Amino acid sequence: MNVRVLVVDDQTLVRSGLSAILSTEDGIEVVGEAADGAQAIELARRLRPDVVLMDIRMPVMDGVEATRRLVAEPAPGGLRVLILTTFDLDELVHAALEAGASGFLLKDAPPDDLARGIRVVAAGDAMLAPSVTRRLISHVTTLRSAEGSSNAAREAVARLTDRERDVLRHIARGLSNVEISRTMYVTESTVKSHVGRIFAKLAVRERVQAAVTAYDAGLVVPGSD
Repeated sequence: MNVRVLVVDDQTLVRSGLSAILSTEDGIEVVGEAADGAQAIELARRLRPDVVLMDIRMPVMDGVEATRRLVAEPAPGGLRVLILTTFDLDELVHAALEAGASGFLLKDAPPDDLARGIRVVAAGDAMLAPSVTRRLISHVTTLRSAEGSSNAAREAVARLTDRERDVLRHIARGLSNVEISRTMYVTESTVKSHVGRIFAKLAVRERVQAAVTAYDAGLVVPGSD
């Protein structure tokens, strides 16, 4: 089954170029294009894409607000948003991840990375390019938590068991479920169970959101390995 993608960018050439690249990929179908967040919401409701490839800085409605609204709406199979940005340390990316985006890619990413990112997000994973994502989260949470870790984040993390906190640390470092299972010497199904309980207790729906909470709570130190 093809992954249905909606491409959202305010620049016509960029939008057309992304659509052209994705249209050559097996298993990926571009179902529409939008020039701003408002159009993206309208088309997503009508076309029901699996993944919305979302620019972050746009007129009318930016990618952060559009992501927040799209993620809040129930969708069969779960619509996911993959953010595109020119700046790898753009604080708006952090806001988009908190709003529910599944991850982000830079606009100058190679075509293979773009296609892989679409497939990864469609499959339900989130931590794309872990080293870059980790650097972004570390950067923005350092700015946000200059006066200390977030009380709300600390309270949320305090609800986790010791084992769940260990899993959350690995999530924040960009490890997949398979990698966590190997590191902790447990089965992948056990890791998935832990991840599900972590999401419920932290009131998040994405691995990236869980990672941000871990940093905000001081569970993981920005810049640490």
